[in-house]
Amino acid sequence: MNTLYMVIQQAMFFTIPLLLVALGGMFSERSGIINIALEGIMIMGAFTGILFIHLTTGKLSGQLQLILAIVISVSTGIVFSLLHAFASINLKADQTISGTALNMFAPAFAIFVARRITGTQQIQFTNTFRIASVPVLGDIPVIGNMFFQNTYITTYLGFIILIVSIVVLFYTRFGLRLRSCGEHPQAADSVGINVYHMQYAGVIISGALAGLGGLVFVVPTSTNFNASVAGYGFLALAVLIFGQWHPVKIFGASVFFGLMKTIAATYSAIPVLSTSGIPSYVYKMVPYLATLAVLMFTSKNSQAPKAEGIPYDKGAR
Repeated sequence: MNTLYMVIQQAMFFTIPLLLVALGGMFSERSGIINIALEGIMIMGAFTGILFIHLTTGKLSGQLQLILAIVISVSTGIVFSLLHAFASINLKADQTISGTALNMFAPAFAIFVARRITGTQQIQFTNTFRIASVPVLGDIPVIGNMFFQNTYITTYLGFIILIVSIVVLFYTRFGLRLRSCGEHPQAADSVGINVYHMQYAGVIISGALAGLGGLVFVVPTSTNFNASVAGYGFLALAVLIFGQWHPVKIFGASVFFGLMKTIAATYSAIPVLSTSGIPSYVYKMVPYLATLAVLMFTSKNSQAPKAEGIPYDKGAR
């Protein structure tokens, strides 16, 4: 049972950032803007959040420090995503090229600034954020061991954002307008919806969630940041496609890929896997092989928003 508890706890560390970033991509693409820049936004969000933690170590610690880092990462994601929004919406640039450019810029910028500030590109930090056991809830048999011990507040924040995303997307006027802009922007415009504003809103939300996802990925899984999020932004795009741009399905896809990532990271602590004789590199390939397999069998039936990736021209009909 201890092994099962450990696997589920670790799976949450990998599932939540995937969920957050994929939800961010969903909001952007539901508005009609493809956000390939999720990887770069994650890197920028993680960089500023971890840098804040590094610089305030000894002055702040615990949950307050993490909450402030979250605010900084979210703000960074928003600002960085505005570059993509401006290029895609105002300049009507190719959205894939714009996103790729930001993905290339982010790690280079993070390394340059980190070297200027800390003298090295690796930013070390002390993790004081793990919650050994949530009061009362951590004492619940089985469930307490799985979800309320050795955890982080970011795990619960991820579930809250999932619920809010479902409500916003399907039960609010804003969600209806956002979805209409991704399906038929001309029709949305004809009834008075400002398509450009809705697209900016979608990209900004994606930036906020991707910036947060970068920090949420690094904090539970490492004690340093080296201008990389291990391709998680691209993996989140696979989760988005597998989840068919729907929050509940995205959650299911996040859990699946989170478990695959957990197997790759903790196979040596799982008795059945560690004694199987299978080379370690095979386990490390599992998440990416799963990605290829899933996309191979599901991409043909994907139901992406009809107008995503197509620059909207207000005068066109």
